[in-house]
Amino acid sequence: MSIDAMAGDASGLQVHQFRSLDDNYGYLIRDRETGACAAVDTPSADDIVEALASTGWQLDFIFNTHHHEDHTGGNLELKAATGCKIIGPRADAERIPGIDIAVGEGDVVSLGRLRARVLDTPGHTRGHIVYVFDADDAIFTGDTLFSMGCGRLFEGTPAQMWDSLQKLMPLPAQTRVYCAHEYTQKNGRFALGLEPNNRHLLARMSEVDQLCSLDMPTVPSTMGLERLTNPFLRPDSPELQASLGLAGAALVDVLAETRRRRNEF
Repeated sequence: MSIDAMAGDASGLQVHQFRSLDDNYGYLIRDRETGACAAVDTPSADDIVEALASTGWQLDFIFNTHHHEDHTGGNLELKAATGCKIIGPRADAERIPGIDIAVGEGDVVSLGRLRARVLDTPGHTRGHIVYVFDADDAIFTGDTLFSMGCGRLFEGTPAQMWDSLQKLMPLPAQTRVYCAHEYTQKNGRFALGLEPNNRHLLARMSEVDQLCSLDMPTVPSTMGLERLTNPFLRPDSPELQASLGLAGAALVDVLAETRRRRNEF
């Protein structure tokens, strides 16, 4: 495993980002003032133990976004080793290994003195949630929102995913988007096929290609950048609609066709 980034703090939030498994990102997050620490999902217990050793942080919580193995696979081993509490989606609690606290829309999760709003974001799975640290300009989106992409609809519908994404779209432009996978370059190539004249997308892909050539992370993105470049947040784009042959169609239908084509890309 290679450690990719130690992000600085905004307010009191520290983010330690590292690669895990084939293309996952792991995150340790910490309240600088109190030292309270959580892992956002657990793709690999070994990788998280290594990250804890490298930072010197002590694990207090696991914040799960959804039940998939590459997000919960380290839950039980880490809980046994550290005594941490596991927080996860109420709507999918029976599939979250070792869950202690079930949360959903409108709940607030504490990490020391820091606070994260929980939003229900079904679509990828029926019980997906995200964690929004409003005061710290950060969101941990799991597999709901990627850099220039969104999650496959394994258990949900296009309408559910569109509703979920609309909950994220109003977040401030400076909000850092910490997603769970390094899919940015392929997502961007797909997006360019739909909006080849999007100057923001062209500029973003130039940056992404450079980062990838250096084996550097393209994550986090920001909500401002995603609104300008992510086709799943842009079903109202005339160019995108024309590329799909769906000019004037309902936005949820545009999203559905975009997701179908991305599955085949």
